[in-house]
Amino acid sequence: MNRKNFFVDITLVDSFRPQFFALIPEQRRVVNEMMNEGVLVSYSLSLERTKLWVVMEVKSEQDVLDVLAKFPLIKYMKPEIHELAFHDNVHSGFPHLSLN
Repeated sequence: MNRKNFFVDITLVDSFRPQFFALIPEQRRVVNEMMNEGVLVSYSLSLERTKLWVVMEVKSEQDVLDVLAKFPLIKYMKPEIHELAFHDNVHSGFPHLSLN
């Protein structure tokens, strides 16, 4: 499987509406599931709560779009997708453990 790293810079629009806040628990559930699967490598929210930064490990930019489409908050997101040459982090040297 030839996976690539993509950085997604997401601007949150209309993010202070009650409908937005109602979707946050489901968004967290989906994000946690994707992180456990190894699709999402990192997921960060700015202090102002107007930006999300996501690193994904998928095969293509189309896969990035497919992942984003599963986010409950997608209608409040304006993403910019960037393919990365590499993505290192403190955990990159450790194998991913599966509890299956």
